[in-house]
Amino acid sequence: MTTLVLADHDNKELGSATLSAITAAKKLGGDVHVLVAGEGSQAVADAAAKVDGVAKVLHADDAAYGHALAENVAPLIEGLMDGYDALVAPATTTGKNILPRVAAKMDIQQISEIIAVNDDGSFDRPTYAGNAIATVKTSDAKKVITVRATGFDKAATEGGSASVEAVSGPGDSGKSSFVSAQVAESERPELTSASVIVSGGRALQSGENFEKYIEPLADKLGAAIGASRAAVDAGYVPNDYQVGQTGKIVAPEVYIAIGISGAIQHLAGMKDSKTIIAINKDEDAPIFQVADYGLVADLYEAVPELTSKL
Repeated sequence: MTTLVLADHDNKELGSATLSAITAAKKLGGDVHVLVAGEGSQAVADAAAKVDGVAKVLHADDAAYGHALAENVAPLIEGLMDGYDALVAPATTTGKNILPRVAAKMDIQQISEIIAVNDDGSFDRPTYAGNAIATVKTSDAKKVITVRATGFDKAATEGGSASVEAVSGPGDSGKSSFVSAQVAESERPELTSASVIVSGGRALQSGENFEKYIEPLADKLGAAIGASRAAVDAGYVPNDYQVGQTGKIVAPEVYIAIGISGAIQHLAGMKDSKTIIAINKDEDAPIFQVADYGLVADLYEAVPELTSKL
C-alpha cells in the first residue's frame, strides 16, 4: 500500500497536524508520500522531506494552490490518486475542506476524524460528541481519510531523507477566488499546538475579567488561552479561542478549565488532554468527572492566588 498525505501548511512552515497525519499513514503500512501544494512553498517541501517515515515529497508550486482553495487543490489530488491506495489529511480547516471534494469526485466514502488504525484494517472515530467510539471499515478500493491530530503522536521532524519531486495539475479551476483573510495574531502559542492551555467559561462574566484573571495566569505558564462556547457566544473572547466540538480539538500536556461547567460539547474538544485541572465553585459540575485535579472554589479568589504563587 502507498499512501498520499496532504500537507497542511502556510507556504512557509509545515503544520504540526501534518506530523500526526503522517504517523497515521505509517500505520496503514507501505510507503508514505507527502503532497505539498502551495505557492513559494519550497521550504515546506524541504521540511516534509526530513520527516521520519516519508519516502517521497510531491511539490506542486503554483499560485493556484497558494491559498489551498478546494476547487483548485482537489483536481490536483484526483489526478495523482491513480498511484495511491489511500489519501490522508489532518482534520484541520484545510483538510476538512479539500478531502470531501476529492472523495465525492472519486465516488469514495470518506472516513472522517479517525483516532486509531486497527490491525484488521478498520478505524476508530469518535461519535456522539466523543461519548462513543465507532469502529468503521470501508469496502472502497481506495481510502480517503481525515485524521484527528490529537489521536496520534507527531512524527519526528528529523531522520528522513525523502526526495522532492515537482508535480503539476490543472491549476486554477476558475470556480472560486481568494478575496482576503483575517488572521488573529498573538504572541502566545497557537491553541492546537500549545502544551499548556488555560481556558475560561461563562463564569468569567466579561472580556475584562478574561484579561484580569485568565491572561496573567496564561502569561506565567507560557500558555495558550481557550474558552468555552458559552464564553465565545457571549462575546467575551474571539471565536478562534473556542475549544469544543464546534471549536478546536486540543490535547495539551496540561489543560486548566476555569469557570467551565463541562458541557458535552466542550468536553469533546479537550478530554484527551494529558492532565486536566478544573476550578469551579459548583462541586457537581460535569467538568470534575474528567478532571485529574479539581478545586471547588470561587475563581475570583482562587485564580489570583494561584497566579501569585507561580
